Amino acid sequence: MLEEMRIRSLGVIDDAVVELSPGFTAVTGETGAGKTMVVTSLGLLLGGRADPALVRIGAKSAVVEGRIRVPADASAVVRAEEAGAELDDGALLISRTVSAEGRSRAHLGGRSVPVGLLGELADDLVAVHGQTDQQGLLKPARQRQALDRYAGDAVAVPLAKYVAAYKRFRAVSQELDEITTRARERAQEADLLRFGLDEIAAVEPRAGEDVELAAEAERLGHAEALASAATAAHGALAGNPEDPEGVDAGMLVGGAQRALDAVRSHDPALAGLAERLGEIGILLSDVAGELAGYADDLDADPLRLSAVEERRAALTQLTRKYGESIDEVLAWAETSAARLTELDSDDDRIGELTAERDALHGELAGLAQALTDARGEAAERFAAAVTAELASLAMPHARVTIAIGQTEDPEGIEVGGRPVAYTSTGVDEVELLLAPHPGAPPRPIAKGASGGELSRVMLAVEVVFAGSDPVPTYLFDEVDAGVGGKAAVEVGRRLARLARNAQVVVVTHLPQVAAFADRQLLVEKTNDGSVTRSGVKVLEGEDRIRELSRMLAGQEDSETARAHAEELLAAARVEG
Repeated sequence: MLEEMRIRSLGVIDDAVVELSPGFTAVTGETGAGKTMVVTSLGLLLGGRADPALVRIGAKSAVVEGRIRVPADASAVVRAEEAGAELDDGALLISRTVSAEGRSRAHLGGRSVPVGLLGELADDLVAVHGQTDQQGLLKPARQRQALDRYAGDAVAVPLAKYVAAYKRFRAVSQELDEITTRARERAQEADLLRFGLDEIAAVEPRAGEDVELAAEAERLGHAEALASAATAAHGALAGNPEDPEGVDAGMLVGGAQRALDAVRSHDPALAGLAERLGEIGILLSDVAGELAGYADDLDADPLRLSAVEERRAALTQLTRKYGESIDEVLAWAETSAARLTELDSDDDRIGELTAERDALHGELAGLAQALTDARGEAAERFAAAVTAELASLAMPHARVTIAIGQTEDPEGIEVGGRPVAYTSTGVDEVELLLAPHPGAPPRPIAKGASGGELSRVMLAVEVVFAGSDPVPTYLFDEVDAGVGGKAAVEVGRRLARLARNAQVVVVTHLPQVAAFADRQLLVEKTNDGSVTRSGVKVLEGEDRIRELSRMLAGQEDSETARAHAEELLAAARVEG
């Protein structure tokens, strides 16, 4: 139940508090006093679109705060707690701020939350109906949604199965279209891949081969210089056999070691240096041996150099096209081989997808028929229930029916022996028809209902919903538009009945409706044209009679209007 709203800097409202109670509350006031701002405020609390034009001129932002009491086990409480919100003595505190620049912020239970979360909670907390909603009811899509909502699981279950099959059907069809429409491009891609793979296979490169051959080519191209340097270095380390008197590094190191060995026993430090000279001698001997082997093994064959350069040229042809190195070329070949396998399997894939699409096509037809049957059964019950409600709203001879049809489409699915167009919600087009009096043909409510009749049809629909899918609070903004006289009394009476099981808040200009309210709130402006905290007050006793008189006759002090107001209140109390 909505307990309280505080509204600041919204439209004509400067700062006002709206205190609500269980049962039926009527919100009244002169035209332009700001009654509709109550509906707008609640819409903002429930995640409605933030319009910066709503911010009062001169204010930086508009703020709406609300307190809604909810059962501890309600799904809205669970969702709010998941978002980190906390209840305040069993109530949810909601706040919405809209800046003059258009920025919007929402808070729930003391936590900043996305505005979308408020919209998620709205379905379980409050049903808001204004003149925009009446216009919405004229749209076939909204009428189908209303029927599905009324039907509950009877439609929701087959609809969920249909939607799942429809999504898979669309995905399969899209993939199949992509493969078939791009057949030429894919064939060209496959030819290019085959050419590249054949070119690589003809060369048969090895991983790292380009690096190895580059090193070998460098060595072979400088073989003479390398051999000469190795020979000279060997002579310097090990001596030249042709020069017995020559001095080499090994001889010098050996002499130094022998000089130290003669006195090493007298000083451990010198003994250590002698050992290091011994290690140097061994190392010099090893290096000299390797230099001799290097010079002997060095291949200066020009034929081998030619073969290496020829092989490198072949590898370079591959690296120009398929990668910076042979390793990258081999990686490209591996990836391309996998892609070619995929492209070559297109024919098989097309067959698989075609078979799956045809199977899903048949499955969709069966699911669509089941969905149509479920809607048809629910439509009869829904139409009968709305018709019965209209009888209580001074339309005793009106009859509501729901037409369910389909649009033929040669490329659609077979339902009932003919191809029909299908969408994500099925194949059905739902239309609410109204015959306002006997003998009148049923016509779409967009064409066959006056403003007052449309208001009552919407109220009847909502009352039917209240019996099948109730919410704690209903808010109606001038649901009685276009209604007067006896019809207005019946609207008030029906709203009072609805309030027996839920909180009902109605913004109205009709005294016949307001008289049935358990509580009446008056919205009035101050002299400067704004609505302040004191501008929304509870009417009781004499004040309520004066307001009803004003609504009846346009003046509070008319004796005739006062008598009529007292009569309306008395009649409403008797029926209540």
